[in-house]
Amino acid sequence: MIAMMLRDDLKVIAQRIPHQSRVLDLGCGDGSLIKWLELKKACKCYGVEISSDKVLQCLEKKVNVIQADIEEGLSILDNNKFDVVVLSQALQATLKTEIVLRKISELGHTVILSIPNFGYWTHVLDLLLGRMPVNDRLPFQWYDTPNLHFATIKDFEDLLRKLNFKRMKAFYVKESKTDSIKRIIFLPSLRCTTAIYQFSKSN
Repeated sequence: MIAMMLRDDLKVIAQRIPHQSRVLDLGCGDGSLIKWLELKKACKCYGVEISSDKVLQCLEKKVNVIQADIEEGLSILDNNKFDVVVLSQALQATLKTEIVLRKISELGHTVILSIPNFGYWTHVLDLLLGRMPVNDRLPFQWYDTPNLHFATIKDFEDLLRKLNFKRMKAFYVKESKTDSIKRIIFLPSLRCTTAIYQFSKSN
């Protein structure tokens, strides 16, 4: 039942997290991923979320959550306390992206992160037609979007290399309304809607 509620990127992330891991979910939303991990993989999870409405939904699910802004709230967390740190579909809304990436890599042994791919072919077509993309994945108008940074998957992979992270895995998916996950192998830069990366800090 809960698995049906997870977005496709969260399904991939959930698959990558080992049983009984200590997990920190940054920008945890309504706590669906945390609840799934607790029930299905016996993980010990904590969430950080800024939205009051989402925090209430977490509390209704009996999820451990702290209400805080990701960028400001990370300083209260101890380094190396978690096995896995998750940041899903939230990095593009951070102001100091490089600082956030460095900090979350210090908090846990492994980071699993998902980002929307701004290079998806319909986004490129919208731009060629003179419009900013607005769709189910990017539902906001240019003047009211919470997203501060738009990146293609190649842009983000360049940043991972610049920050000298060890990239372990990359998964490219096209979101669908079915239960199955649609993995993209051929031309992911144009054909995937979301990219998921698993990486860690270099020693």
